[in-house]
Amino acid sequence: MESMLNKLKSTVTKVTADMTSAVMGNPVTREFEVGRHIASGGPGMCWRIYNGTKKSTKQEVAVFVFDKKMVDKYQKFDKDQIIESLKRGVQQLTRLRHPRLLTVQHPLEESRDCLAFCTEPVFASLSNVLGQWDNLPSPVPTDIKDYKLYDVETKYGLLQISEGLSFLHSGVKMVHGNLCLENVILNKSGAWKIMGFDFSISSTNPSDAEPKYSCKEWEPNLPPLCLPNPEYLAPEYILSVSCDAASDMYSLGVVMHAVFNEGKPVFQVNKHDIFKSFSRQLDQLSRLSPTMLNKIPEEVREHVKMLLSVTPNVRPDADQMTKIPFFDDVGAVTLAYFDSLFQRDNLQKSQFYKNLPKVLPKLPKRVVVYRILPALTSEFLNPDMVPFVLPNVLLIAEECTKDEYVRLILPDLTPVFKQQEPVQILLIFLQKMDLLLTKTPPEDIKNSVLPMVYRALEAPSIQIQELCLNIIPTFANLIEYPSMKNALIPRIKSACLQTSSLAVRVNSLVCLGKILEYLDKWYVIDEILPFLQQIPSREPAVLMGVLGIYKCTFSHKKLGIPKEHLAAKSLPHLVSLSIDNNLNLNQFNSFMAVIKDMLTRMEAEHKTKLEQLHSMQEQQRYQSNHSLPPTNQSEETKHTPSPGNQVRGHFLDNEGRGDCPDEANMSLTLEEKQRLAKEQEQAAKLRNQPALAPQSIKPATPSTQAKDLTSCLLNNMTSLGSLSLTSPPRPGLIQGSTISAYPSTTPMGSMVSNGYNPTMGFQTGGLGMRPPGPGLYGGMATTTSTPNFGALTHNQGSTNTPDMSALDSLFTSNKPKVSLNQMAPPKPTPGTTATPWLNQFGSAQPSQTAPMQGTPLAMGGGTSGFGMQANPFFSPQNFSQPTAAPGMNAGGGLRHSSSVNNDLKDLFG
Repeated sequence: MESMLNKLKSTVTKVTADMTSAVMGNPVTREFEVGRHIASGGPGMCWRIYNGTKKSTKQEVAVFVFDKKMVDKYQKFDKDQIIESLKRGVQQLTRLRHPRLLTVQHPLEESRDCLAFCTEPVFASLSNVLGQWDNLPSPVPTDIKDYKLYDVETKYGLLQISEGLSFLHSGVKMVHGNLCLENVILNKSGAWKIMGFDFSISSTNPSDAEPKYSCKEWEPNLPPLCLPNPEYLAPEYILSVSCDAASDMYSLGVVMHAVFNEGKPVFQVNKHDIFKSFSRQLDQLSRLSPTMLNKIPEEVREHVKMLLSVTPNVRPDADQMTKIPFFDDVGAVTLAYFDSLFQRDNLQKSQFYKNLPKVLPKLPKRVVVYRILPALTSEFLNPDMVPFVLPNVLLIAEECTKDEYVRLILPDLTPVFKQQEPVQILLIFLQKMDLLLTKTPPEDIKNSVLPMVYRALEAPSIQIQELCLNIIPTFANLIEYPSMKNALIPRIKSACLQTSSLAVRVNSLVCLGKILEYLDKWYVIDEILPFLQQIPSREPAVLMGVLGIYKCTFSHKKLGIPKEHLAAKSLPHLVSLSIDNNLNLNQFNSFMAVIKDMLTRMEAEHKTKLEQLHSMQEQQRYQSNHSLPPTNQSEETKHTPSPGNQVRGHFLDNEGRGDCPDEANMSLTLEEKQRLAKEQEQAAKLRNQPALAPQSIKPATPSTQAKDLTSCLLNNMTSLGSLSLTSPPRPGLIQGSTISAYPSTTPMGSMVSNGYNPTMGFQTGGLGMRPPGPGLYGGMATTTSTPNFGALTHNQGSTNTPDMSALDSLFTSNKPKVSLNQMAPPKPTPGTTATPWLNQFGSAQPSQTAPMQGTPLAMGGGTSGFGMQANPFFSPQNFSQPTAAPGMNAGGGLRHSSSVNNDLKDLFG
């Protein structure tokens, strides 16, 4: 890879050095920048052709350079002869001015190393095009190597050479003397031009007399560059040392033969024995074989045969050749007409340009782009011709690539975009707007094309506005959205509101309706629909246009109108328009159909929304009614519901609905609806989760080191089971009472019976407190995993007396010990009822146990939450032998007697 780069670098450096050394020091370089080597031409292909530009005007030129090193091999005399011949030819060319001759823009300049002059831009010589690549850069340029002549180019090129010879023979009275392929130059537009007047011969007679030309004898000892090309010379030039205009016509015949035979002349000449070769050639020409001309088109074959005739008088002259049918081709005639446009007036030009679109498709693209297009764009300087030329230019642009359009056409169109007169220019551009927006770069669209559209919308001509509004929808998809929203739409709205023309107003509405699909939904709702309410006109056509925009917006799947806008703005506006007196029955029916569709959709959407909201509310209420508070058995504490929640739950349980008095039929705000929606979604996710399987919890084995009530009870009951004291018989526990050794799962604040007072219960935590609250002691209580002794209920039929001596150690030792067996109520005798212990105690004695932790006993039968040891009623000193108590009701509850109240007063102060 590195070697290839080095090779490329050396090649470029060599070419640059050759070019610099060839032109360096020549006065031409003072005014012109010399570019790359592009072609070769002239006698013996000795002229190197470079592209270049004029420094002052940046005008493109071709620089012809002859390097004197090419003739270093010759003697000084021969070298001087060659230089003088070349200089004579360039000087003669500089004096002659004709469209068929190469135009010299800077005369010949000589320096020590080279000769140089400048001409119009050149592509190559005809010899290069036909495959002779002498004195060309290496490698040969691709555009020359791949160049193929089209038939129209060949026909018109030969016609141009014929016209150039006609000018020389008739106008200047001059014989070219060396017409050959290397002396025919193709300029940048493809026109064929004549050069190489090194051996031209002027008439010696006065201009009004018959021209007479003196010919020099052939000198075979001179260098080739000092002699004309013998393969293109007429036989009489060599054999009889005579020449005239017919000699150039013979050369034209050989050129025509070479053009159709890949650059090969009719005969190959032995330059070392020129006379013998021409004598042989003369015999062959006298009996010219048809096979020698078989590649020449049949319609011109006979004329070529005549041009190659041995007899000069038989050869047609240049004027006659320009009129042969072979050159009547439509393409050749079209090209010829372009070359003569400067001689035509505007009327003739306009007629020609009107018919040109019919001819352009028949011509090759290269001919159209490089030959016809420059002639058309040159007419942009004439404003009156622009409406006739512009359609042809845009037609050519359609066939060009984007790169060719930007490079060859757009620079000439940019000034035309700004022209406002004549008005046909805007019309033509608007009709081809899709082409302009497709091939023009975005920056040029923004700076040149769209401003022209905006000017058309603001033009005073109603015709221009109507056409612009009709055409905009056809290319709206090519306009960038910001430009459409910020520049195009406001001008359309302005045209609709400010114009006095009904047609413009209607077309504005139609245009808006057609480009709605390229707009954003909310832009249409915020900008377009409010604009419709600003239109003051009430003509039926305008009203139907307004209806059309509403209908398009409403029914378009990408747009649509929200129901809020329908209810608040769209429907009121349409209803007010529908009763306009200018509408006929069909138009009114159209309004009503759209209004009904809007009402139907609005009803359906809002009904669906309300149903969904109602469903969400119902589901939320259902979840509130049937969801239970989660329990966690591993926690150390648990909180009971607050009184407000209990009351709310009371309403939910009793009424079966969630409509509490303060929330019944309450209208929900948007935030509440959103919250309900989120809760519904969360509930749905919870429902979709797999159900949690209940897990059995094994009771924790109490530690022997824990100093809690459970361990003490178990140890004392085991060790002191045999130490019970004798006591009078007492009523036994209720049949079926149980003592649970497992952690309690009773709900918070549950009421249990202690075996003596049916309404008294234990707090499961033993030491937990519950503050008084509304209702039935509705406070919070803590829960632990201590053993629960269960509920003890009083049963009249119980006959078993439990042994309670194990609990004797729970009391202090500084008082006389009374066993719990003695505290048990005596067995009832037949015919008597059991009496609760509360009515059996004697005088109150101070409690020797821990201070009371609970709340006072409610007189209505409610209990406060405190544990067994904290309960003063479990102090042995507070109990006496049971006696009959008639104050106990049949249900086991306390009677509110004066004695009981007094006893309670003594207890609680």
